[in-house]
Amino acid sequence: MSLFGKIFGDKKEESDSSLPIWKLIESENDLTKAIETSENKTVAIFKHSTRCFISKTVLKNFEAELRENENAEAEFYFLDLIAYRAISNKIADDFGVRHESPQLLVLENGSVKNSASHQDISISQITA
Repeated sequence: MSLFGKIFGDKKEESDSSLPIWKLIESENDLTKAIETSENKTVAIFKHSTRCFISKTVLKNFEAELRENENAEAEFYFLDLIAYRAISNKIADDFGVRHESPQLLVLENGSVKNSASHQDISISQITA
């Protein structure tokens, strides 16, 4: 892997390090499915910048926390906001939540129950 790949994140590395629990948001249809799922179950959307070292670090820490708490009652969605910036903007507009990166949005009943960014991202945001 190149030096820049190590610093800013490499797409292959992201997919290798991600847990199998992630459902990808790559279209507005995927976002709609996540919102619909939140009508019956808590949904957590992790918005990640593949160009940001801080985002990469927070993602790794969050995944480690998830491994320790395998019983977390939520569906977990992942949005690469660099590749899908329009969807990230749609989330900010539709939910009235200021865009940040990294960011965790917790949805219940089709609306944002909780949100956090940077080092405030934790599994406790889901259970709060």
